[in-house]
Parts: sequence; structure tokens; C-alpha cells
Amino acid sequence: MRLVVFGLPLLVVILNWLWPLPLPLGLKIPAAVLVVVAAFYHYWSRLSSGSIFAPEFPRPLIIAFNWAFGAIVFLTLLQIALDLGALLVALVTWQPVHIPVGARAAVGGIAGMLAAIGVANALRVPPVRDVSVTIPGLPPAFDGYRLVQLTDMHISRLFPARWARAVVDRTNAAGADMIVVTGDFIDGSVAMRRADVAPLAGLHAPDGVLAIPGNHEYFFDYADWMQHLSELGFNMLLNGHAVITRGETGLVIAGVTDRSAPGHGQAGPDLAAALAGCPAGVPVILLDHQPGEARAAAAQGVALQLSGHTHGGMISGLDRLVARGNSGFVSGRYDVGSMTLYVSNGTGLWPGFALRLGRPSEITRFSLRAG
Repeated sequence: MRLVVFGLPLLVVILNWLWPLPLPLGLKIPAAVLVVVAAFYHYWSRLSSGSIFAPEFPRPLIIAFNWAFGAIVFLTLLQIALDLGALLVALVTWQPVHIPVGARAAVGGIAGMLAAIGVANALRVPPVRDVSVTIPGLPPAFDGYRLVQLTDMHISRLFPARWARAVVDRTNAAGADMIVVTGDFIDGSVAMRRADVAPLAGLHAPDGVLAIPGNHEYFFDYADWMQHLSELGFNMLLNGHAVITRGETGLVIAGVTDRSAPGHGQAGPDLAAALAGCPAGVPVILLDHQPGEARAAAAQGVALQLSGHTHGGMISGLDRLVARGNSGFVSGRYDVGSMTLYVSNGTGLWPGFALRLGRPSEITRFSLRAG
């Protein structure tokens, strides 16, 4: 399967797009070598750090790799479409299959442009997206309560300290009563990312900064990251909860660990444990990195679940495939029984495929309303 996934684009791009172009052999061969190098980006990432999730190259090189990798993907799809179109024309006209040089050049230019736009969209500091959520039974004292969600920052060589500092500044300016982070803070070990995550200590809100781990925290020294994030000021809800009070009324914020935890020798998500000891009749907001178990949370009486993980599918069209791996949940608001589920598109992106087209990144500000 891996041979098909990586081999097919190389065959299409090199043999069916590059080689028929009227270029000298002295240009074609180096170009073909560059295509192969770009296609094996994740292999070079593993060599750089021991993990495909943490490319330890200079940032401009990571940007170039993401652009080139994206261009190969888009060019493969466009060239296959061009081939099928040319074949259809040949069958209808009963003429030999012919693809003009101009058409090949056009699909190459389009692929490069789409990849460049996609990378630029991925690298930006996200805007604040406002979402209003009505919660039945929300005490009047919490009507208008503002909660800001960050998720999937993937702080790394691609999203370094200056990007994290800009995200912190924009988040603090949003005027939240509470800030929550729903996992995938980083890509890399504490030693790799210590300086890059340092700006996160500047996040502040009157009711604190609560967080849960995502699956990527388990890829890199999970215990070290839980300790370090706590030292940065995050209240890590590892199958636990916090109660926010206004006078004699309250609001519960619960959090669970990630579904991938048992595969790394850690405690998996346990909603019952997270809700144990919650005051009766108090609305519950659940932080769960992955949205796939939202129906189970709704059955337990959760009022609002905040998730990430999917990156919104990254690219329009690809989001439908991502949804299938996440119980149909991929981006935005869903009504799950009496519960509202919100799946953020993410604040950052995994540096192994950092492209966004039609699925913009976000810092999400929720305004809670009494139902």
C-alpha cells in the first residue's frame, strides 16, 4: 500500500507530466530528482528527529517541502484528470490521444499555485471566530460567558515561538472568561520545543486556562509534557473536571485523555471518571480532543463538547474522507441529541502536510446563552 501511495504520484508526475515536456534532458533529470526528494519529505523528517511528526529543518526548508509535497499531490490529481479528458476526446473523435504542451504547463502552474495558497493559509495567525451556543439550564449568572478554544497548535519548527506569541496575544485580546486548549500542543520533545512553547505561559483569563492532551502529546514523552504544560500554567484535566462558580451556581468543565493513550501505556479516556463528583444539575462542557465519541458524551448528559483533531479536513473535498474516520464529525457545529458538538478547524497544523484550502484555521470564541 505504501508503495502505491508514494509510487503512483511519482509515476504520474515524472513519466506522464515532466518527461513529455519539450525540455532538455539536462533539466528533466535534475527536476525528476527534486520531485523524488520532495515526495520523500516524511522520510527525511524521520531522519532529522526520529519522528515524521517533527521535521527538524530550518523553517524555510519545511515551508518549501510542504509546498513541493502539496504541488505533487495536486499535480497528480490534475494530470490524471487531464489524461482522462484527453482519452475521452480521443475516443469521441477517434483520433490518437494528444495532450498539448500548453495544457501540461497549465496544470503544473495551477498545482504550484494551489500549493502556495494552501501553505500560506496554513501558516497565518488565525482570526477569532465567534460562535454562540445556547445551553439549556445554564444559570443566568453564566449567560454571556465567553470561552475561547485553541486546539491543534502543533508548535514546531514550522509554528515557532513568534507564531505562538502572536496566537497568545490575539487570544488574550479576545476577552475570554476562560481559555481552553483541546490538545495537540506540539510536535517534538520538551527539549526540542521548550523555547517555542514558552509564550504559552502568557495565556491568561479570569477563570484560568484549562487543557487536555491530544494524540500528538503521546508521541513525544507524554509524562514530561504533562509536567511541563502544568508548569506553564495549564490546568490539565486528565479524566477530571473543574467547577466554575458564580455565587451559588456553577458550570462544570470536564476533560478526558485521548483515545490513542492506551497504545502508549497511558490511561485512556474515561468520561465516567471525569464526571465523578460533579455537582448535580450543573451544565457540563466536555473537552475531548477527538470528536468520534460525541454520541456517548451526549448520552451522559454533556451539554457542549469541544473537540479538534480533524483540522477541519484541511482541504475542501478531503474533509469528507476525514469525516468518515471521525464518526461523521469534521468541522463546525453539530447537534448530537440534546448536546452541541463543536469541532474546531484547528489553530495550527501538523507540519507534515501544512496546507489549507477552504478550511481556515481559527481561534474560537464561544458566547454561552441560557436556554
